[in-house]
Amino acid sequence: MHVPGLTQARVVQIERDILSKNDGYAAENRARFAAAGTFALNFVSSPGSGKTTLLVKAITDLKDQHPIAVIEGDQQTANDAERIRATGAPAIQINTGKGCHLDAHMVGHALEQLPPMQGGLLFIENVGNLVCPAAFDLGEAHKVAVLSITEGEDKPLKYPHMFAASDLLLLNKIDLLPHLDFDLAATIEYARRVNPKIEVLTVSAKTGEGMPAFYAWIAKRAAAARAAATAAE
Repeated sequence: MHVPGLTQARVVQIERDILSKNDGYAAENRARFAAAGTFALNFVSSPGSGKTTLLVKAITDLKDQHPIAVIEGDQQTANDAERIRATGAPAIQINTGKGCHLDAHMVGHALEQLPPMQGGLLFIENVGNLVCPAAFDLGEAHKVAVLSITEGEDKPLKYPHMFAASDLLLLNKIDLLPHLDFDLAATIEYARRVNPKIEVLTVSAKTGEGMPAFYAWIAKRAAAARAAATAAE
């Protein structure tokens, strides 16, 4: 990255300072989540992957089992938060303006506006962008990358940092597979090339295909996170 009037060393130092400050806020968020037994997931993707539709489906299916709240990140509008609220779940909209990602300080402020989430789930829908959100820890337990099969197989190779930072890849819109020239196996291989530990699930937020496996993943990871928090007390 080159900024007129600044040396490369100065740019690097500024980036480090920004990320260090963010990490401090993320640690505070993580401590709040642990104290409340809240399991937080940070959903990241490019625009149009179907994140909001997927969250609406998940909330509809899980809201009778867990308290659920959502923090929505977009540059403008409250459209996605309104869609979430229609399910009955509380949602806070964060508009980042020219910003291309949420940061931990924004999330911390949003938490103050949400009801208590003791033992609940917090879904953070990040700004649609496969670059910037990869570098910013929000205090979440896991980043979940959502990739629509309409986007092409090579996204993990084009945007490796995002897929390297994510623990789960949801290949969404799998119901469209019969109508597309899309190599599912190649996409999974590319994702595991940049992140050998990434887990992969195929889902359709529209039909519900694969969603039970995603819910099982949430339940398993949430139980493990809460057990670890209890053991640390």
